[in-house]
Amino acid sequence: MRVNALQSMDGTVMQPTISEVGQKEDFSSYLQTTASLEQIFTEASQTYNVPKNLIKAIAKAESDFNPNATSGAGAQGIMQLMPGTARELGVTDSYDPYQNIMGGTKYISQMLQKYNGNVSLALAAYNAGSNNVDKYGGVPPFEETQNYVVKVTRYMNEGVEIPGVSYSVNAAGVAQGGASVQKKEDSYYQNILEQLFSYEDYLQFIDMYTKIQETEAEKFKEEQEKQEEDQKDPYYAYQELRYSPAVMNLLG
Repeated sequence: MRVNALQSMDGTVMQPTISEVGQKEDFSSYLQTTASLEQIFTEASQTYNVPKNLIKAIAKAESDFNPNATSGAGAQGIMQLMPGTARELGVTDSYDPYQNIMGGTKYISQMLQKYNGNVSLALAAYNAGSNNVDKYGGVPPFEETQNYVVKVTRYMNEGVEIPGVSYSVNAAGVAQGGASVQKKEDSYYQNILEQLFSYEDYLQFIDMYTKIQETEAEKFKEEQEKQEEDQKDPYYAYQELRYSPAVMNLLG
């Protein structure tokens, strides 16, 4: 039996679910947790200090929460990240929902900082690039971009429903700045260990380990001393000389 996934991520205690281990499974499966879209959006919001409704609105407008979406221009995933932008954000897999949402949130937070919290300009930059926003001194005169800003703003104000699905989150694939899921997993296992082993148990283990090391060292020392004594024994030296290749050659 093994822990397959840690379902609860509300900051308290994560409850493991148990399933049989398949013969072809590897150890990496133990490092996976599951998180709902709502939980991922919450973490992204808290990590980059961006309103959660804004992140959801962007995801709704960009892909309608489809993690496998790919635009004609090559934008990928829920937040529709361009490959070059994804690399700059530290995203290694744009089709991974966790990485994609964290990366997209990081990018919109950068745009909000650049434009002093102006949501319309940040959204325009998300859609058309900050160069165009700077070039035109505001929302560019592109119909697509202008409609995009209006749509996302409406979604943000009215709120959107998101699919009630969960995705696997692997510690090896999180985007930069998004490691709190792993911290929660580490905390979970730490709590388990603290329940199984007390501080007194730890001290007893250290004492036992130290004694074993000392015993092994003493044994090794005794063997070394015995070997040195044997080498000093005249009979031992005679046997070594008697059967040495040089003596055998002379006798031959």
